[in-house]
Amino acid sequence: MTKDHRINHFDWSPDELRGALEAAGVALWSWQVDTDDLLMDSHGYTLWDVSKVSPLTFERLSDKIHPADRDRVRAAFTATRAVVGPYEIDFRIIVGEDVRWISARGRGNDAGIKDRKMTGIFLDVTGRKNAEESHELLAGEMSHRVKNLLAIASGLTQITSRSSDSVEIMTKQLTGRLTALGRAHDLVRPLPNGQGSAALLGDIITVLLAPYDDDGAFAGRVRVAVPRVGVGETAATGLALVIHELATNALKYGALSLPEGTLDVSGNVVGDNVEIQWTERGGPEVKKPDGPGGYGSKLLHRTLVGHLGGELEHDWSQQGLIVKLKMEASRLSS
Repeated sequence: MTKDHRINHFDWSPDELRGALEAAGVALWSWQVDTDDLLMDSHGYTLWDVSKVSPLTFERLSDKIHPADRDRVRAAFTATRAVVGPYEIDFRIIVGEDVRWISARGRGNDAGIKDRKMTGIFLDVTGRKNAEESHELLAGEMSHRVKNLLAIASGLTQITSRSSDSVEIMTKQLTGRLTALGRAHDLVRPLPNGQGSAALLGDIITVLLAPYDDDGAFAGRVRVAVPRVGVGETAATGLALVIHELATNALKYGALSLPEGTLDVSGNVVGDNVEIQWTERGGPEVKKPDGPGGYGSKLLHRTLVGHLGGELEHDWSQQGLIVKLKMEASRLSS
């Protein structure tokens, strides 16, 4: 006895097909090439935001295409008039104040030369295109940041080598400076939809000083109270170097060199400037150094004046060092 193996064919009803198309957000269209008449289903009219009252043509629909894409789309559709087979093109349309990405997919039929008809679908791919653009922007931003950091690392390596007496000292100084940059840049990340980059001034300073707060006999000897000001990617690099150099000096010679020493970082917004005061207390007696100072002092001055448009002032009081930093708010946010 032979078994009858049959393939079951399922016939889709019009309602089932329509439901599947609506679920996928697909609009149907048909274009009569020779007469330029264009027909769409109801979802197509909604997608393009055109009226069903007036006769629809390809030229009329083209007015909704983004000016930057219009010539490209028209040329592509003209070229496909004699094409037999599938095609696809993505472009933007303007609906009110919004921009939508449309993918037109279809098939041409040149049979008999006359009554040529092209049929296909319109698919709203705005979400996918926006995601692709965001990924491209993020990739470009990260590439830019990596190049900048490599350039900074190269420069720091050269100048640190010139100011170090041994490989060990150079390694320690360079590692500390690069680590400070990394901590600051961990906080400054590109935000979505072209909103730029920003981190709070207090967050950056707190993160950079956190390692020094664990070295004393009690917790909380480093206090940070600064205004709520945003710091951009470019400024974060310079600010990280400044804070790191001040903290390094405080650990070697100042208040952070003793268990009972304290550090207070406070600030205010004064006009167009952000003013920060670095106050050390409870450390050894400090004295104003002789001469112009070493590389660290030059780095502080160069960064404050050159990169942040600011000023730097030292007060070598008997109670402890006080450093006053003034930075332009506009540069700090860049």
